[in-house]
Amino acid sequence: LPMPVIGGYLAFIGYFCLEAGVALCIGKSMTTLSDWRYLLEPHSLLLATPGLLSAGLLTIISRKATNDALLPLTMVLIPATFYAVLFVSGISMGEARDNGWVGEVSPPVPVRDLLHLVDFNLVHWNLVGSCIGTWVGMVFVVSFASCLDVAAISMDMGEALDTNKEMVTVGVSNLMSGLLFGFTGSYIFSQTIFTYRTGCHSRYIGVFIMAAYLAVCVSTINILQIAPLFFLGATLIFIGYDLLWEWLIDIRAKIFFMEYCILLVTFVAIQIVGMDFGIVIGVIVALIEHVASTTRVSSMGRVMKRSRAVWSNDDWVALQTYGYNVNDPKIVTLEVKGPIFFGSSQKLLTDITDEIGLSISEEELKRIAFASPHHSTPHSSLRARRAKSPKETKKKTKLLSKQGCRPQFVVLDFSQMHNLDASAATSCFLQLAKMCEKRGILLCAAGAIPRVEWMLRSHNVTYGYDEEIQIKNDMLSSKNSNLKHGKVILFLTIFEALEFSERLLIERVTTKMPYERISCLQRGLSSTSTGFPHHQLTYIFLNVLRGDLNEEEKGVVDGIQSYYEEAEYQRGQTIFEKNTHPDAFYIVVKGEVAVPRDRIGSLPSMIRSGAGAVKIPQSLSSLNLLEIIGDDGEHKSVESFHKVGGIFGYCDFLLERYRSFDAVATSSSGAMVAVFTRANLNKMKRENAPLYVIVQQLLLRASLSDLANCTCHN
Repeated sequence: LPMPVIGGYLAFIGYFCLEAGVALCIGKSMTTLSDWRYLLEPHSLLLATPGLLSAGLLTIISRKATNDALLPLTMVLIPATFYAVLFVSGISMGEARDNGWVGEVSPPVPVRDLLHLVDFNLVHWNLVGSCIGTWVGMVFVVSFASCLDVAAISMDMGEALDTNKEMVTVGVSNLMSGLLFGFTGSYIFSQTIFTYRTGCHSRYIGVFIMAAYLAVCVSTINILQIAPLFFLGATLIFIGYDLLWEWLIDIRAKIFFMEYCILLVTFVAIQIVGMDFGIVIGVIVALIEHVASTTRVSSMGRVMKRSRAVWSNDDWVALQTYGYNVNDPKIVTLEVKGPIFFGSSQKLLTDITDEIGLSISEEELKRIAFASPHHSTPHSSLRARRAKSPKETKKKTKLLSKQGCRPQFVVLDFSQMHNLDASAATSCFLQLAKMCEKRGILLCAAGAIPRVEWMLRSHNVTYGYDEEIQIKNDMLSSKNSNLKHGKVILFLTIFEALEFSERLLIERVTTKMPYERISCLQRGLSSTSTGFPHHQLTYIFLNVLRGDLNEEEKGVVDGIQSYYEEAEYQRGQTIFEKNTHPDAFYIVVKGEVAVPRDRIGSLPSMIRSGAGAVKIPQSLSSLNLLEIIGDDGEHKSVESFHKVGGIFGYCDFLLERYRSFDAVATSSSGAMVAVFTRANLNKMKRENAPLYVIVQQLLLRASLSDLANCTCHN
């Protein structure tokens, strides 16, 4: 249950104790709000005043005193003071009883009379059948109340309680009470809270209470006829004061305003409709508030990420100038977090369009909605949101008008979006894709979990598996590099989506084919047919460390061949496994290497739809359409890909800790990696210190690139 709901219940318990304590002081039953009129009677007010004041004194001492013995001592002094006043003033117990200060005298009841309370001859056995339903219902009601008491006491104590263990205690106690002709019940809530407030947390308290109850049962003296009623009422009022102050006053500084409103609603609802339905009303209000607050909080943010591809110097300059220009970036990455549902989809759509500078009119949104595959959905007529304020959007509008253009590629990172409903899929992402199509913006998404990807494909927000392959190939070809589309293009990882966007941008800027530009990295550059003066790994070093090396250091890099080994792996072959000793780091010189997610993140093979179980087909959102299969044949998600120039395994290697992930070759033609062992690095350090420094620079650059792509530090 939400904490404000439990807080409202605790406040109600405080009010109940206050009401019961006052009723005990004045000797009248108080069950409704109208019963407080008794205090308008002078005599009732006189009887209640000592109890109210004594409870106030106990409350102050329990909150302010530093000595644990002060509260019990005060509780002894209060009745002692009462008897002292009677003695000094010459008032007898009979006179005090007649004035309502102590209980009435009742005849003593011997213990053996308890046996006479049970007479099976008076039972109407024919009515047992009609009572079974009520009994079963009471089991659930009392169980719920007991669980609520456990949660409330746990919250009040600030300690976790074992609910099952506490429920067993209640059950055993009720069984023993019933067998001994007693009443059944749940927690004695007030006694539990009172004992905790005294500061004495010993189990001997329970033993003492059992002994005291047994003594009262055996004794022929009615304790109420000698004890001052205002003192007994003061103990209840003390608990009521404490709970009401803590859960209606002190709690205000610890929860949000809306949570405090939920607490008050629960407190009032319990007064009006009873505990069970009052709790239900509180939970419903809490759920509504949660949905409303979720729709107000943005689940989208712009992040600065780049692909892990190694580009030539000219291509890198093109990306710096156009793709990731600070004032006018052509590639924008947006991170979407949390669940996206019907309540938050409209705000998310507005936030994204504001971020990338799309102006949306109401007429345009209606046309987009009617153009969707679903012509009669509840969300077909989407309303355009008004601008929050002219001042709020003035700066962004001015900047966009100055730039004169929008980004050409928008990449959505879905890796932290763990749920998506049908309404959000159609009313947010489908409409966003169509708006981007009208403005020549390519909309990509990556990292979607299977249920999110299934939802997007089911509602035609993205292409089908086979069609997606063809679309990607066509867009990378010279014939259809500016292919019109009205859907989201899915990728397996964010780095693939960024590399795809970077290739297309470079092609548009330099009018070169992307495959021609990267062919120097995909084939062996040591071949004489290329005419390239450097070894392939040397080329990777120079492009990763561009600008950091002078001419002399570039010549030093040519000596790298003596300090690494090349290893070739077939498709699906493991390069290294998790939890193994790191004896080297690796650089991809040919093909591609994938890092699968842990077994915990293995993809489910089925999704439960409204029509029943749906088997998830092989995910083809990856550009090269590769999958990772575990030893048990289960499809696994991919954390990242490392293509030519990719450096991996260096963190565990440098920290000398066991491998934290697996690495598998995934290219259809296999993968070739340069292996830098610890022995070869030590040899390099002794024989060629300048080259060793360059290798350290390379690893530092790789670390910084990974850190820049990580949004956890934001």
